[in-house]
Amino acid sequence: MNKSKDNLFMNSFSHIYIEKSIATHPITKKVLHRFPHATRIEVNHYKDVFCRTRQNFFLQKNSRKLILAVKKDRFIYPGTKVCQNFGNEHFYYTSSVLNCIYECDYCYLQGMYPSANIVVFVNIEDFFSELESLLQKHPVYLSISYDTDLLAFENVVPFASMWIQYARRHPDLQIELRTKSVNYSAIRHLPPSENIVLAWTLSPQEAINEFEQKTPSLNARLKCIKQSINDGWKVRLCFDPILYIEKWQEHYKQCIQETFSILPAEKIKDISIGVFRMPRDYLKNIRKNKIDSPLLHYPFECKNGIYSYPEQITRQLIDFVYQMIHSYVPSEKIYL
Repeated sequence: MNKSKDNLFMNSFSHIYIEKSIATHPITKKVLHRFPHATRIEVNHYKDVFCRTRQNFFLQKNSRKLILAVKKDRFIYPGTKVCQNFGNEHFYYTSSVLNCIYECDYCYLQGMYPSANIVVFVNIEDFFSELESLLQKHPVYLSISYDTDLLAFENVVPFASMWIQYARRHPDLQIELRTKSVNYSAIRHLPPSENIVLAWTLSPQEAINEFEQKTPSLNARLKCIKQSINDGWKVRLCFDPILYIEKWQEHYKQCIQETFSILPAEKIKDISIGVFRMPRDYLKNIRKNKIDSPLLHYPFECKNGIYSYPEQITRQLIDFVYQMIHSYVPSEKIYL
């Protein structure tokens, strides 16, 4: 992991809650070995901690706890309409970890979960089993890192490596591992595969400084991506969410120029572009606690239950970023 690894976890995981039924699971033992000085507390069910009432997500972010649990059903979900399927008919996502170690101001997880604590479902073998049944019906495109950042968390629980190794044995499965992390070294020992896409989210450095707390810099991400490309991995770039911030044209222009001054455009598998968007109820929950955020209190428009910028601004943002990227890569590689 990058130099910020220790800082990311320094004030967190002083306490680890463990469901009694998985106390001896191999993943449980691995995680507990990583935090030998943490206070261990047995619980009957993770929701007794994660879903209890009167929690404050934003206060908990200052000292997150870790919860080790077992997921009992619904391991694989159909992909949502607000997420890009990249032309794949059978689009699904899965969440073996709930919550993220980063603290992006625009993250929907702040409004979706009642707690900022991080839940790890240790029974990864059951995720694989349900996916096995699905693959008997048709090919599957699976996003494995939507409700967390698995690569950033790889030094705590090696789920990214385990998903990659699973996908290598299943050619009808294509997985996307999306991240802002520069923890590529944690999976670099694994050989690349045609059905595995490493996807990095990129933002202007100004947006990273202001809205993506604890995440690596743009330059650090680009250097990490370049290394993975040189190693033979398929790489996706995600300029998502594009934010309507002061001097946005200048910042996104610099971001895209820096991106392709470091990365060979012809080696990029594809690129996704998307503006800020969030389900209505999630944004409502976040606004109650972040009353001083101009980013989140922008007068968005709601369409089909999703808040985003007005159509005119959305078009300006998309058109500008698309044209900038299109000067480096062909249109068939750009997904909106």
